[in-house]
Amino acid sequence: MVEIRPFKAIRYTDKAGDMTKLITQPYDKIDPEMQDRYYAKSEYNYCRLILPKEENRYEMAAKRIEEWLSSGIIAKDGEPALYVYFQDFEVLGKKYTRKGFISAVKLHPFEEKVVLPHERTHKGPKIDRLNMLRATKKNLEAGFMLYPDEEKVTIPILEKAAAGSPIIDVVDEYGVRNRIWALTNPDDIRAIQDVIAPEQVVIADGHHRYETAVTFRDEMRKNGYEGNEGFNFRMTLMVPIQDEGLVVLPTHRLLLKNELTDAHLKELAKYFEVSEIEQDEVEEFLEVYAEEHAFVAYDGKKFYGMALLEPENIERFFKPEYSEEYRNLDVVILRDVIFEGIMGVKDLKIDESIAYERWMDDAIARVDSGEAKVVFLMNPTGPHEVLAVAKNGERMPEKSTDFYPKMVSGTGMMDLLDAL
Repeated sequence: MVEIRPFKAIRYTDKAGDMTKLITQPYDKIDPEMQDRYYAKSEYNYCRLILPKEENRYEMAAKRIEEWLSSGIIAKDGEPALYVYFQDFEVLGKKYTRKGFISAVKLHPFEEKVVLPHERTHKGPKIDRLNMLRATKKNLEAGFMLYPDEEKVTIPILEKAAAGSPIIDVVDEYGVRNRIWALTNPDDIRAIQDVIAPEQVVIADGHHRYETAVTFRDEMRKNGYEGNEGFNFRMTLMVPIQDEGLVVLPTHRLLLKNELTDAHLKELAKYFEVSEIEQDEVEEFLEVYAEEHAFVAYDGKKFYGMALLEPENIERFFKPEYSEEYRNLDVVILRDVIFEGIMGVKDLKIDESIAYERWMDDAIARVDSGEAKVVFLMNPTGPHEVLAVAKNGERMPEKSTDFYPKMVSGTGMMDLLDAL
């Protein structure tokens, strides 16, 4: 059972100043140059909490939270709420609004199969965020999960809440408008809870922080806490899979050392319809053949469109334990059939033998500059595919999804010692 609850967010007050000078990108997207820029914007910029410059950064984050609370820079809302969160943005000339809400989601280890992961995680980031949790006892940034809502019950409730004046309305540095409303109506909250409760939900972004939250919960329980305290939950953005503004971008693959040879192309032609296309035909090719598993390879000289001929012909490249849903992922076909099976390229390491790019033009430019030997341009993984594979207990290859845009940080935090 998926359990979501309203909570009292701790948010910036008017005393903190202009919100555009306070919000940031997520901590793991902040490089040193961005960190300097955020620090220069305001003495209360959220970077000073999620990624302090100081050596004793965890202690500094905790100290600042207490100082900002006592001085009225931030304050806890008086009433528990679900925080309806709309993001208005544009991708490739098309406008979207992603609609969701931020709530407290009860923590379940992955083996309980209530909250499902879709990718593998690494140890390093977990340790860093665990130290931050221990010091602050706060969720400083929200996770991101997807939930099924086949009847689209929740979306009208969110839209109704969004008819009023937002408590936050701020445009971030990438031109994304972030609007938030506090939903406190008990009937509306209960209706949303009823839709989500019997389902399984899948993590879209924030796997490391979710696993860290479970570890922290277990630590706190050993100290005598139990029940409804906030640390049994995780502050999370929930977005319905059926939301038309839920955009997943493709992550294009660049091989840095391996070339696409004539022999490779000859072998590829056994499984794919291979044709030379022009650069201005790439997007249309991928769109037309999206349902047939298509890729476009560019080696600095020519663009090769590749559309899969017969799915059964590539079965030999897959491991027997793969589910049908997993075999149908473009990222799996590219890895297992083209990279490993045909090109003989295995054990690819980021920034050593493979690189990833969100935008097609940037990917092509890296080949033109000689930085990469070849790029494989591809279609995005669909949200329904993410959930289907996660329900099978399978983890996708690295960089399989890119949910766009990122949530901004600084719109609120959750106190983990509060009773919910």
